[in-house]
Amino acid sequence: MDFLSSPEFWLALSQIILINIVLSGDNAVVIALACRSLPPQQQKKAILFGSVGAIVLRVILTFFAVFLLSQPYLKLIGAALLLWIGVGLLKGDDGEEEMEGHSNLAAAIKTIVVADLVMSLDNVIGVAAAAKGNVPLLVFGLVISIPLIIFGSTLILKLMNRFPIIITIGAGLLGWVAGEMTLTDPAIHDFVEKHHYLHNILPALGAVTVVVVGKWLARRASEPAAANQPAA
Repeated sequence: MDFLSSPEFWLALSQIILINIVLSGDNAVVIALACRSLPPQQQKKAILFGSVGAIVLRVILTFFAVFLLSQPYLKLIGAALLLWIGVGLLKGDDGEEEMEGHSNLAAAIKTIVVADLVMSLDNVIGVAAAAKGNVPLLVFGLVISIPLIIFGSTLILKLMNRFPIIITIGAGLLGWVAGEMTLTDPAIHDFVEKHHYLHNILPALGAVTVVVVGKWLARRASEPAAANQPAA
């Protein structure tokens, strides 16, 4: 249990929790859409069973991602994916598809599990990257994140709408983790060890890149909508 006294452990744990907080807002929308046609009592069951099923699959996927990220070049691919996810977060690409409400409990649970599985790729890659192969940290982070995902998603969604800076911080964190992931890829390990300054530059560059590109794309996307607004 010596790892509990390590500052690096608590820093990485904080990253895992924040990543899950920022990237779990869309899951709340999925749950609400899938359950909105159910009676109140069945809504509670659908949320509980659907969330538990989704979390079990997410844990399995995360452990699989940790193994994959130990292979050469795959961390570079994962880092690029994290940058894309972070930019999409600021741009407003939630990856959500139109979903119908279900009046059947089993259908609603299935919808929650399947949709969460499809939408959780960002969470899985982000958590696996932040854990850096530390299994106790990975398990601890996922266990702490479970109540956030089940009970806190709706509140988180409201907070993100009220304080957009949370989204920017979370997106920047994904860029930072992407930079750190790049540094640890076995394929470029020797090069990185010969250039220690990269340990400071790449994470910061990743964070800045996500924020700048994401904000720029969001501004570009909003310009046509503003131009189409009728003059007062």
